[in-house]
Amino acid sequence: MNEHQQTLWEFMHQQSDKLLMQTLQHIGLTFISLLIAVIIGLPLGIWITRQKRFSGIVLGIAGVLQTIPSIALLGFMIPLLGIGAKPAIVALLLYALLPIIRNTFTGIEGVDPSVKEAAQAMGMSKWQVLSKVELPLAMPVILAGIRTATVINVGVATLASYIAAGGLGEFIFGGISLNNTNMILAGAIPAALLAILFDFLLSRLQHFNFRKIKTATASLPLVLIILASFYLIPSAYGGKLTAGFTPEFMGRQDGNLGLQSKYGLKVNPIVISDAVMYKAAYEKRLDVISGYSTDGRLKAYDLVVLDDDKKIFPPYYAAPIVRDETLKQFPDLEKTLNLLSGKINDAVMTELNYRTDYLHQSPEKVAEDFLRAQSLLKPARNGNAGIIRIGSKIFGEQYILANMYSMLIKGYTDYDVSTKTGLGGTKICFDALNNGQIDFYPEYTGTGLLAILQPSTKTVDSLTVDKDKTYNYVKGEFEKKYNISWLKPIGFNNAYALMMRQKQAKQLHIKTISDLKRYLESK
Repeated sequence: MNEHQQTLWEFMHQQSDKLLMQTLQHIGLTFISLLIAVIIGLPLGIWITRQKRFSGIVLGIAGVLQTIPSIALLGFMIPLLGIGAKPAIVALLLYALLPIIRNTFTGIEGVDPSVKEAAQAMGMSKWQVLSKVELPLAMPVILAGIRTATVINVGVATLASYIAAGGLGEFIFGGISLNNTNMILAGAIPAALLAILFDFLLSRLQHFNFRKIKTATASLPLVLIILASFYLIPSAYGGKLTAGFTPEFMGRQDGNLGLQSKYGLKVNPIVISDAVMYKAAYEKRLDVISGYSTDGRLKAYDLVVLDDDKKIFPPYYAAPIVRDETLKQFPDLEKTLNLLSGKINDAVMTELNYRTDYLHQSPEKVAEDFLRAQSLLKPARNGNAGIIRIGSKIFGEQYILANMYSMLIKGYTDYDVSTKTGLGGTKICFDALNNGQIDFYPEYTGTGLLAILQPSTKTVDSLTVDKDKTYNYVKGEFEKKYNISWLKPIGFNNAYALMMRQKQAKQLHIKTISDLKRYLESK
């Protein structure tokens, strides 16, 4: 099969509308936070030049805030401010404070004392000395701080999509999940160009003569407000319901692409991390979300799965997939992994997920309790006959399964285990397996069919009506193409699904995805 591989330019041209929206959001987020940081940081920097005993404390606190990892800072903001623009803006302005405060303090402190004395001798008040002497002379240094803060914010703002605040990070996170280089570059290149552009423009401003810099500085707040307003432009095109999809779901045929092609569903979704998506639906920040049919948060947040009446989601029966080379090297592995076969149905997996996703029990404890209840738990042996590397994707169910397999291997064989969990999306996990970086991980038949094998539409339609046909097909094709074996299915079907709050779905009379489409198109 000799298919044309899409180039970066073709991808960016195809996604040009979305790319424009994300770029506007990115600029808006950067400059909303920058404007607030200037409003806070400039007066604070001036104040510590007058109250020098506080300068160390203020600069120290601002420095500590900047050392907090950005993803962790966003995580801290979610319980306080929820998801969306607010926590992203707060996190960005905290990062921007240090260079603005520090450069304001340094710039004013660097003004020649004799110049200030001369101004005072001419009868100028303290305010006049500040506004007519100190600030104008310190302005190139202050602008250098604003310039640094701008570049920092452009970079950190890519993480805003993690909490559904939009921006160019949507392409980057989606590309990482799907191992799609074009998608990553479509987000990374515009972000880098924005940083270079804004840095260049502010560097030109720094080198203006005194009269020009005074005029430019006076217009700076207006420019920041205009750029900040860019964030509001994409929101003007919202629909009747707000949808939130994970990065991987956005780029898959058994995801948003299939919803568009088979249902004609156009919901203009927000890209959001699976970690915060369910709670966002519960808190009425999102109305429709992508998800998994055995996710424990369905029960926790009273969500309902919409019926896939056109069958775009195939069977997703879970099974370990293992490199053939590994099975030869470790002859006791296959029968050990197959101990879980048929032991976990949909209801059991949903309950296990509920314990990790909502009750926040550790995956190790959940796995251990289940194996003990099934009389499968044994004490670990010596583990001196070699090391088996277990991988997993980045959601609770995979962590649970990885821990179960780890305990089974240690208890039933003399092999030791090394776990590489949280590898991200399907493509990253599969590539790690195919390249020999891990030995096995739990996969799903529908994902293997549509995300990895990607057969023709005719083949897909003939297979997805029958779970056994799907399993047998992916098992045969993986063996043939990759020398990878699908072991016996675990027993549960964790299908992709669209979900809504149960109460809202009843009120709007939405039971199926087709009902959702009709509602969105009604006037």
